[in-house]
Amino acid sequence: MRTGNPALSAKTFEGLPESSDRMTINGAVNKTAMLLALLLITSAWAWDLFYTTQDINAVLPYLWIGTIGGFIVALVTIFKKTWSPITSPIYALLEGLAIGGISAIFEAAYPGIVIQAVSLTFGTLLVLLLAYKSGLIKVTENFKLGIVAATGAICLIYILDLVLRFIGLSIPFIHEGGFFGIAFSLFVVAIAAFNLVLDFDFIVQGAENGAPKYMEWYSAFGLLVTLVWLYLEILRLLAKTRR
Repeated sequence: MRTGNPALSAKTFEGLPESSDRMTINGAVNKTAMLLALLLITSAWAWDLFYTTQDINAVLPYLWIGTIGGFIVALVTIFKKTWSPITSPIYALLEGLAIGGISAIFEAAYPGIVIQAVSLTFGTLLVLLLAYKSGLIKVTENFKLGIVAATGAICLIYILDLVLRFIGLSIPFIHEGGFFGIAFSLFVVAIAAFNLVLDFDFIVQGAENGAPKYMEWYSAFGLLVTLVWLYLEILRLLAKTRR
């Protein structure tokens, strides 16, 4: 079982205790819906704050609280899966603050971009879920290996770019809106989208293997991580095309 999602690694469901109260696919879907609702509540609050004040600086503190706090809670969730029924909702609330702040910044620069990104994100989620359930997309070992390798390569590029920024340099095609910049963003969006398919398959495998009930929350958390990544990459892609 492979996935490029750091929250749903190959060892996620290994070594879990036996339990009579087991994880189900419907349970994981319901938990995912709950986390999405929590994320939307706080992101809408941050978004409303920006439009009320018409000042980006008003949302920046909450953006940083959400980003740093969400990262810390995500790490806690990954290393303490049994805490996921508590930490996953907290992560969703914090990530909502970050998403709301980031969305406000993009909307200020490119009016109308957020509704496009939201629509494309949920549209992609629905299409891929239907494709997976219908068997149109076959999750073979080669498919998994290819997506995991591509996800790792993207991660390395982003880390390299972050390191270069400390010395005043950057990788041009990551940020520019030319042909190569847009092509790179399209590639990243595609890989993020296919990671959703791997997450779907991973959840199915977890339910079939009789994972404990709390893994519904953990699986929902992992799926939310990928969905947030997809949304942010779609925002970046749309911003590049606007330029």
